[in-house]
Amino acid sequence: MERRERPVASPCVSICALDEDDICTGCQRTVAEITRWGRMDNDERREVLKRCHERARVKGLLH
Repeated sequence: MERRERPVASPCVSICALDEDDICTGCQRTVAEITRWGRMDNDERREVLKRCHERARVKGLLH
């Protein structure tokens, strides 16, 4: 029997506001990434999370 992988959780932190680059200030996703999230597979979601992490790092949001 094939084991199904659990869906990668959304990075949403309920602080939903877009900055001047149309990036959410809470989760660091683009509008396109937010709207597509529910249709992404886990590999796509992991790639988005990597980009979110990099955006946060560049903005100095990570310690």
